[in-house]
Amino acid sequence: MAGGAAVAPAGRRQDYPGGLTPFVFMACMVAATGGLIFGYDIGISGGVTSMDPFLLRFFPSVYRKQAEAADGGNQYCKFDSQLLTLFTSSLYVAALVASLFAASVTRAAGRKWSMFYGGLTFLAGCVLNGAAMNVTMLILGRVLLGIGVGFANQSVPVYLSEMAPARMRGMLNNGFQLMITLGILFANLINYGTDRIAGGWGWRLSLAFAAVPAAIITIGSVFLPDTPNSLLERGRPEEARRMLRRLRGTDDVSAEYDDLVAAGEVSRAVSRPWRDILHRKHRPQLVMAVAIPLFQQLTGINVIMFYAPVLFKTLGFGGSASLMSAVITGLVNLASTLVSVFTVDRVGRRALLLEGGAQMLAGQVAVGTLIGAKFGWSGVATIPAGYAAVVVVVMCAYVAGFAWSWGPLGWLVPSEVMPLEVRPAGQSITVAVNMLMTFAVAQAFLPMLCRLKFVLFFFFAACVVVMTLFVAFFLPETKGVPIEDMAGVWKAHWYWKRFVDDGEDADGKGDVEMGTVV
Repeated sequence: MAGGAAVAPAGRRQDYPGGLTPFVFMACMVAATGGLIFGYDIGISGGVTSMDPFLLRFFPSVYRKQAEAADGGNQYCKFDSQLLTLFTSSLYVAALVASLFAASVTRAAGRKWSMFYGGLTFLAGCVLNGAAMNVTMLILGRVLLGIGVGFANQSVPVYLSEMAPARMRGMLNNGFQLMITLGILFANLINYGTDRIAGGWGWRLSLAFAAVPAAIITIGSVFLPDTPNSLLERGRPEEARRMLRRLRGTDDVSAEYDDLVAAGEVSRAVSRPWRDILHRKHRPQLVMAVAIPLFQQLTGINVIMFYAPVLFKTLGFGGSASLMSAVITGLVNLASTLVSVFTVDRVGRRALLLEGGAQMLAGQVAVGTLIGAKFGWSGVATIPAGYAAVVVVVMCAYVAGFAWSWGPLGWLVPSEVMPLEVRPAGQSITVAVNMLMTFAVAQAFLPMLCRLKFVLFFFFAACVVVMTLFVAFFLPETKGVPIEDMAGVWKAHWYWKRFVDDGEDADGKGDVEMGTVV
């Protein structure tokens, strides 16, 4: 990362000259709009799958089951369809595969061009989805959207971490999650409006409007500057020095530049980053690249955000009421993400993750209890307006806990702990795990809801307990530490120091043997 503060051997932090310039702020805001395409898709897919005209055209069996449930049938199972969940989750399989290829593009061509390719592919998917005449066109469009999401999610967090001063890295990197929440909110509002269009074609607008955020990141990325890290990695030291001066707003960048050069030399010496990331000395970072996104999806948040309209409809809300409830949770998500943006560099990563974990645990237990008390095992019941309002309030409390903890920090922490030589590969692993788990949760949720009923929410509550304990014992605090000096954090940790201190053998190469982590 290009910036911020140096960590002296004794552990004292000394700020580099310069700070947050308007140039850096604008570049980070433009890059962060890559999160809009991901957020818009999360919000839009759950909305259109709750619209009757969309279901009647593409998923008539689900439409029939929904009608049967309205006549007193099982509320838990009315949306249980593998074809319907494939529509939602196919994007994430494509994103998983694309993120692995994106690492090579990000390293060879630079972060900005990876964003550009992602936005362009996403635009093509928008055209197919908006004009879809059958399920095949829908799913093919979703695959193209997934490729775009894979490239954007791989490159944007890395770009933000490298551009920002270390003492403000959390705030600027969280701009990515802020844009995701904005995308979700915009999608929910658009769904609410298009659902009211007479003639039953509003879903086409919902899907086609994804082209707006795609155009923003595609055009914006063309004008973005390269990061100093990327320039050094590609053998352009003078350009990197000039860029660093412009980013920091001062000519006194020698100390920071020297740190970047040292990291860049190590990076250029690594010809096989996918193999090097398996070295013993990188074990802590590899564990975080896998565990953090895995746990992020096991919070159950995408169950709420994907299927909020469907879930609220299952709870007895009418069609428009369910979409409005999704708008409400989207607003809470946005406001709570702003809390993280302005506190993460003050209170630190661990405090937010631990508090958010406790809040999400309480929320999942409360939602499971409320749904179980009303629907029981039969899934046959009507829900009064007052009771429904309580469910929405509890879900909003849960969303708030996620939005200022695991939401933004699930992207920030993996992107900031990786050394430069394996950073693109590490971020690709993070995105791949995130997309794999997102696919698994999206594909499994509706069948699991049908079979486990309200117990499903207690399952996610148990997962929250495990991930909160993981943070408490295994995640060190990284607030204010430059990426180039992150090794000192692992050396000081009670568990990870055993991998970093003796992580290299006599020939200077790490042990690629993947032993037990804990």
